[in-house]
Amino acid sequence: MADDFCKFFDAMTERYTLKSDKKRRYHRESTMSKAEIMLILILFHDSGYRCLKHFNLDKVCKHLRHLFPNVVSCNRFVELEREVAVPLALFIKKVLLGKCTGISFVDSTPLRVCRNQRIHIHKVFKGIAQRGKCSMGWFFGFKLHLICNEKGELLNFMITPGDVDDRKPLEYKAFMDFFLSNRPNE
Repeated sequence: MADDFCKFFDAMTERYTLKSDKKRRYHRESTMSKAEIMLILILFHDSGYRCLKHFNLDKVCKHLRHLFPNVVSCNRFVELEREVAVPLALFIKKVLLGKCTGISFVDSTPLRVCRNQRIHIHKVFKGIAQRGKCSMGWFFGFKLHLICNEKGELLNFMITPGDVDDRKPLEYKAFMDFFLSNRPNE
């Protein structure tokens, strides 16, 4: 499924992006496909390992070598992760989410960008990340909002700046569901 999705995503990206005559290549092409990288990331997050390097060395290089014959080093894998960030998020949203069974649990967790003392000198997410408050105190960064069913399946997720109220993504989701279900046929 990941391979078919990546082929479709690449075709749509090629079709709808502007083409430039002067294309500079800074890095060489990867020996691993985007689908393989996405699959390793999905398996890592489902495995219970806390360290990607140990997962890569213990599981991928030893036990899953027949599935990934062109596996790259851990450092190169970390470099390639950013190329699949958008396709992976879309793949999860479109394919891997569970079904609502009637009982849902909602929670949010902070994604800290830097320590509070460094907020004024932080430059990477300047203008995007915001100060927010959670049960553990003040932080600077983003919030990850999750909705799960009673089976533990992920129903939906959203990343917002840190200052967004925990109830706002639910209002947005309810509004979009209502809008999409009541839209006239085109």
